[in-house]
Amino acid sequence: MAVARELTPGFAAAADLLPAIDRWQASLRDEKRASRHTLSNYTRDLSDFLAFLQEHLGEPPGLAALSALKPADFRGFLARRMRDGLAASSNARALSALRGFFRFLDRQGLARNAHIAALRGPRLPKSVPKALHAEDAAALLDAADIGASAPWIEARDRAVLALLYGAGLRIDEALSLDCGALPLGEMLRIVGKGRKARDVPLLPQVRELVETYARQCPFRGGARDPLFRGARGKRLAAGIVQARVRALRNELGLPETATPHALRHSFATHLLGAGADLRAIQELLGHASLSTTQRYTAVDAERLIDVYAAAHPRARG
Repeated sequence: MAVARELTPGFAAAADLLPAIDRWQASLRDEKRASRHTLSNYTRDLSDFLAFLQEHLGEPPGLAALSALKPADFRGFLARRMRDGLAASSNARALSALRGFFRFLDRQGLARNAHIAALRGPRLPKSVPKALHAEDAAALLDAADIGASAPWIEARDRAVLALLYGAGLRIDEALSLDCGALPLGEMLRIVGKGRKARDVPLLPQVRELVETYARQCPFRGGARDPLFRGARGKRLAAGIVQARVRALRNELGLPETATPHALRHSFATHLLGAGADLRAIQELLGHASLSTTQRYTAVDAERLIDVYAAAHPRARG
C-alpha cells in the first residue's frame, strides 16, 4: 500500500495523490488567480473530504480510490457535514471545490469520476442584498467626523466610504488603490476579482473627497505606495473601516446591516431604482455573471412594495 502523509491535521492522502493536490493548489493560485481566502477554503474543504474518506474507506485515499467512488460516497460526505451543523452554503462551496478538484484530475489524466458532476448540490435560499436608504448612506458619510482621532483620518474615512457608495467599489478594491491613481480623472481603472480590470466613472463629489484626503494625509509616497493609510502609515486594513462603520451606525441608530459592503449594494440598488440599465450596473460592479446583478431587482421590488403599502389607498385598511 502507498505510504500516506498528513498535510494538515486530519488531512491525509496516499502518496500518489499528494503531487496532484500540490499542482491543483498551484493551478488555483497561479492560473485561476484565486484569492488566498478562496484557496484556504477550498483546501480546507478537500481536507475535510479526504479525512471523511480515510474514515469511510479505512485507509488514506489515493487516485484509484477517488476514481472508484460512488454517488453514495459523496452524499455521505455532505450528509455528515449537515449533521455537524454546517450551513447549506458551506456544503455548496465544498461541493464546488470538489468538482473543481476532480475536473483538474480528469484534465491531468490522473483520475476520472463522472458521478460528482451529476450530483445535485444543496438548495440555497436566494439572498437579497441589504441596501441602505439613500438618506442613511449619506448620513454615514456625513458622520465620518464622529470619533475621528485627526482631521486627516476623518477625510480618509469619508473618502473610502464615498468610493464604496459613490463608485460601487468593494472594500478591498478601494483599499488596494495606490498613489499612482492620483490625480483622479472622470474614470478610475479598478482591478477586481480574478484580476479583471474595469473602468468606473467617478462623480466630482467623490473625486473631491479623495483629493481632499490626499492633501491632508501626512504620509507621502511613490506611485506604488498605498493611497489609503492607517494611523502608522501602512496600508489601511479593511477591519479598521469595518470597525469605524460599526461605531458610526451605533451613533446614528442604523441597523446592523449597515456595513461597508452594504454601501456597494446601495450604489447598485439606488442606480436601478433611478432607471439604470442592469447590464450597465453589471459592468460598474464587475460582476462576471448577470445573474449576480439580477439580485438587485428583488431589492428594488421590495422597495416598490414598501412604497405601495405606504401610499396606495387600497393598501391602507
